[in-house]
Parts: sequence; C-alpha cells; structure tokens
Amino acid sequence: MEITDYQVFSVPPRWVFLRLETDTELVGWGEATLAGHSSATVAAVETIMEHYLLGKDPREIERHWQAMYRGQYFRDGPILMSAIGGIDTALWDLKGKHFEAPVYELLGGRARDHIDVYQWIGGESASDVSDAAADAVQNGYNILKMEAVAHTDRLDPPETTERARKRVAAVREEVGEEIDLVVDFSGRVTIGAAKRLAAALDEYNPMFYEEPVRPAHFEALPKIEAHATTPLGTGERLYSRWAFQDVIEGRLVDVIQPDPSSAGGISEVKKIANAAETADISVSLHSPFGPIAFAACLQMDMVVPNALAQGQDLEIHDPEDNDLLRYLRDPTVFGFEDGNVRAPDEPGLGITVNEEYVRQQAQLDVDWQNPIWYHDDGSIAEW
Repeated sequence: MEITDYQVFSVPPRWVFLRLETDTELVGWGEATLAGHSSATVAAVETIMEHYLLGKDPREIERHWQAMYRGQYFRDGPILMSAIGGIDTALWDLKGKHFEAPVYELLGGRARDHIDVYQWIGGESASDVSDAAADAVQNGYNILKMEAVAHTDRLDPPETTERARKRVAAVREEVGEEIDLVVDFSGRVTIGAAKRLAAALDEYNPMFYEEPVRPAHFEALPKIEAHATTPLGTGERLYSRWAFQDVIEGRLVDVIQPDPSSAGGISEVKKIANAAETADISVSLHSPFGPIAFAACLQMDMVVPNALAQGQDLEIHDPEDNDLLRYLRDPTVFGFEDGNVRAPDEPGLGITVNEEYVRQQAQLDVDWQNPIWYHDDGSIAEW
C-alpha cells in the first residue's frame, strides 16, 4: 500500500483540506487550517508530500510523523505543524479505512460515549450577547463561549472592566446557573488588565477563562490565578508537546486547548492530552475550523479520559442548509443531541467528504485575513 497522489484545497470561509490517494483506491482526508496563512500552509503541505511522503506506506504513521518533524532542521511553528497536522489526520483516516474501524478504535477504544460541545456567542452590547446566549440555549447548548472584551487599551480604565462585567452578567442572568460559560480573553489584555478582569468576572462562575495572556507571558499565569478562583485555560497558539511541556509540568492552567489542525494532528495532540492527564489537567480541544478538523477532535474526545468539552463553530445544531457542513455528504453525521455529540462510527474519521462541493468551492478566491485594530492614538491593538 502506498500513497500515489495528493491534492490540497483552500476553501471558504478560511479552511485548508488535504486529500491523500493510495494505490488501493482508498482516500484519506485531513485539515491543515491555520487561519490567515492558507497559502503558506498549502505550500508546506506540498513540500512535505513532494519531498517525502509520496510513495510511502500510509500505515506507518509514527515513522512518518517523526520524519516530517525531525527531518526539518527548523522545526515547530504554526506553518510546519499545521502542515504536519493535516497530513497526520489524513493518514489516520486512511488507516481506519484500511482496517475498517473508526480512528478511536485504533487509539484504544472508547473512554466515553459522547462529549458536550460549546457554542460561541457574540455581540457588542450586553443585550446583544444575552440575546445570542438565549438563542444558543434554545438551540440545545449547555455550554456557551463568549469574548470577555473586544478592543482594549494597554491598561484599560475601570469602565472597560465594568463593560465586560455587564456583558458577562447579562449572559449569566439570561441563561441561569445551569448553563456553563467559557469566557475568552483571547490574549488581548495586558497582564495588569487581566488580573483586574479575572477578579471582576469571578462572581459569575465561568467554567474557565480562556487564554488570559498570550503565550509569551505564561510566567504571569500564577499572578492571574492569584486574583481569581475561576480555572484557567490556554493552548490554541501552542504547536507541539514541547511547547506544552512547561505549562503541563508547572500546572500553570487547569485546561489545555491544543488544536489538531495546527498542533501536529491526531498523533501529537493525543500525546499532549496524555501528558496533561498525568498533571490532572483537563483537555478541551480547540476547533473553530472545518468539519474534517472537528471529526478528528471527536475521534480523540472518545479516547481521552480527561477531555472536558469540545469547541466548534459549525452551528452543528442546525445541519440542514448549513454551508459550513455542506462539505460533508451527510451533514447530520455528528448527531447533536442534548448539547453533546458522538464520534461517527464509520471507518477512519467517520465522515464522507463531498468532493464535488470541495472542488467547486476551491475555485473561489479565498484570502481570509484577521482585521487590524488600532488604538485611538493610531498604535496597533491586539486582535
């Protein structure tokens, strides 16, 4: 069995899909999405495929992972690890199809039957975000995720903290205490502002604070923790087990959030999750991208005993007439019910990609970039 061909597709809204083909006519799919860097990621996938993987046996996943990583003099970083992540996921999809088993069976079998998923809610004002929260609960979600703040200054005045407090308070009042709430700082605020914000929002009992500071400032996490009782989470901008090493060994957070699309795929993220288990740290896999990445997350969620909840931005409560799920032949495959989903039981990732639609959408011009925000004085703000 060998890999004979591959194709990489950049598709709306900002996703990168990878198709591997074998001489046995099996096809495996992966996702190498790194929002805002699609062209660079596509080029990295093509380089690895052309210089290493074509002609290889796709079943030797660990050997290939080591070659893709250790075969590079310059390693890590989001571009390389996203390329490896997409390829690794496609290899697991192929292996599952070859052995006619879902990936979770090859990873050791189920540790659970289903996992809760959370829905992102947006809105500038307190009333806007509380309305969005009401809709999400009506749609069946038990966990919501919201931004703490949007545009911030270097050291925000008290009214910024008060505005954030009012937004979170409005959501908590709307949904009650039975609904869990993840509050995302998105690394937008300074350490000083994060301390103030964490203390102010504590009374609303968030499930955890996501990314209270950027990765460059992880040494400040104990300072944030000292000002709040809410658990802390981070990890979407870490790309390998070595990047997570200090966070896990130092028990700097209570929840880690690796993203299989940008952190080396199923092989690497499974190792990261296992390391977190030894430190009594929960895992909430980060996946604001496409249905292939989401399927990969669910396969791991089934076997990772310390998995907490699964993120998604696919509006999976409404599979019908859903452009985000149209990339799948069966958009109902994830089976959303009572706020949770199950991993598909079909071989590999358990999904059937709608190749015709993928090829059609890949003809469109896709160049998503995050916006650039400015402070009032013209200096650049964090997004």
